[in-house]
Amino acid sequence: MAKTKAIGEKLNVKKTVLIGFGFMASSIAWAIYDPLIPLLLKDFLEDSPRVAQWGASLAARFPDLMAVLLRSQGQNVSGSVAGLNLVPLFIGLIMTFDNIFGVIFQPTFGKLSDRMHSKYGKRRPFIFFGAPISAVLFLLIPQMNSLGALMTCIILFVFVMSLWRAPVVALMPDLTPPKLRSEGNAIINLCGGLGGLIGMMAGTVFCAIFGFNSDLKEEYPYVFGLAAAVMIISVFVLRFFVHEPDSRLKAQGEANAAADAAAKKALAKEEKARLKSEKLSKAERVSLIFMLFALFFLISGTNAIQTFFSLFAAEVLDKSGSEATMMMAIFAASSMISAIPAGIVGKKIGRKKTIMLGIGTFVAVFLLYAATKNLALIWVALVLGGAANMFITVNTLPLVLEIGGLDRVGTYTGYYYTATFSAQIASPIIYGFIATLTAKTAENPNAMGYLSLFYYCPGLFVMALLCLLAVKHGEAKVDQDALEETVKQVELENAD
Repeated sequence: MAKTKAIGEKLNVKKTVLIGFGFMASSIAWAIYDPLIPLLLKDFLEDSPRVAQWGASLAARFPDLMAVLLRSQGQNVSGSVAGLNLVPLFIGLIMTFDNIFGVIFQPTFGKLSDRMHSKYGKRRPFIFFGAPISAVLFLLIPQMNSLGALMTCIILFVFVMSLWRAPVVALMPDLTPPKLRSEGNAIINLCGGLGGLIGMMAGTVFCAIFGFNSDLKEEYPYVFGLAAAVMIISVFVLRFFVHEPDSRLKAQGEANAAADAAAKKALAKEEKARLKSEKLSKAERVSLIFMLFALFFLISGTNAIQTFFSLFAAEVLDKSGSEATMMMAIFAASSMISAIPAGIVGKKIGRKKTIMLGIGTFVAVFLLYAATKNLALIWVALVLGGAANMFITVNTLPLVLEIGGLDRVGTYTGYYYTATFSAQIASPIIYGFIATLTAKTAENPNAMGYLSLFYYCPGLFVMALLCLLAVKHGEAKVDQDALEETVKQVELENAD
């Protein structure tokens, strides 16, 4: 019998890369925002008498709580916090704004995008509106000359970014057949990883080319300007090279059909039946809830690694800050290289099995290092752990979206980010408390210290695995139309 590929079974890589421009623009901005905004805040906060007064008052009233919160921001706290500079705590709290805004606003804007009717589709209007405003605000941030003005720009920026983040992520699943979403998400994550790399390297490159003095932050306007320019470019790419169906057509068709009284009654009955059929069954709701809990535990684990690895490297491995950064860069590079294989494996053996494979690998290599403390095994943990992390990341979003269905991609993208951002808010505080309990002190020099990180993270991943076992939905359904078309094509080939 002649062999042929099913129609619709091959991913349109070019289109997916073009869709990924929006996510790449967002990733560049956050890769610049996360390391540079704290430095801008530090300059203003350290010069503020009011902030110094607040810090002294908080340290005097709540010393134990301040110790936990300082550890949650990656500070190496030993002894009393009374004499410590609490500016890093204020910076850490401000840096959670993007996660807090994401939890509050992204589900709302994701749901609104599901209901958007425009000639540009459901998602792109949010991007066309939000990305240019985000670009302008990002461009203004390094120009601010007061703490109040800087905070205003930061708050407006993170709010507007939350407006279009869910829609830009939902665009790929909208335009990709469900069975191919893991592969599509792999390309989107690859675009995001490339954007993150560009953002991280931009300052170094500008200083090398133009001879800027990094201590004076001379490169900052150009670095922030680069991200702003890419956001504007992404709008043009999505406007002219990515074609989202006119979402007014369905609404217009329903309105025309409703013009006749009898048709209107029939349409109302049909719409009621459709809405009822779209509601999640009890089993699907259980799968969704457990999947979101699994996401919470997974992101809590990886967030702790990213936040506290430099402290672990200094205390346990005796590595400098730059050496720790290089080690985490290897983790990130391994993740990025594994994006495409993660999508292919997810398509071949299923999303849930691929996620479980990633979790099992991650737990095994981290616990192996923790048990042996062999220096060579830390590199194995970073390389294989980075790859395993991408096997998880690439397949979780498509699994959540599959549970929600085709008409609610924006809503369920919002749910996805609610779980992940909640983890990014909670995990540093939770591990900060654990690090406080396990800290090495003069009285207890043999305490576990930051090695507890290599037990905390696998522990959370095991909890995620237990949640995942309760997830019974989320695999790609068979595309019946494509299947029937394939059968006809095979029959025609056999007839010839």
